[in-house]
Amino acid sequence: MIDFVVIAQAGLTIVQRLVCTKGKEAVMGWDETLAERVRAVVERRDDINEKPMFGGLCLLAHGNMFAGIQGEVLMVRVGKEAHDEAMGKPHARIMDFSGRPMRGYVYVDPPGIASEAQLREWIELSLAFVDTLPAK
Repeated sequence: MIDFVVIAQAGLTIVQRLVCTKGKEAVMGWDETLAERVRAVVERRDDINEKPMFGGLCLLAHGNMFAGIQGEVLMVRVGKEAHDEAMGKPHARIMDFSGRPMRGYVYVDPPGIASEAQLREWIELSLAFVDTLPAK
């Protein structure tokens, strides 16, 4: 059994404590203000879903993850071919969630998504890649 409890912690708008059957806990959190900004960018699409995963909030287009929010950091899936170009953009850095770099995904720190235009550019780049993938 999995139980989600919404709590406030660590300066994040939304934090959930996940309690699994073995009694272990994991804290997951994301900035709800950033989540609302991302939702506004994709509001005209009817194939977007959200799921708490990987310590934050993941956003999926036709079943494929295109973005995520961990704390105040945006994660975007750009694909392996666009990875190097994405890494050259200001405030982008290697996504190393598991301790190993994940080519095709990048983290974008808050200064890189401060304006609506910056955020939209990252989300559109991610969706351009994910829209080439088959639906799940």
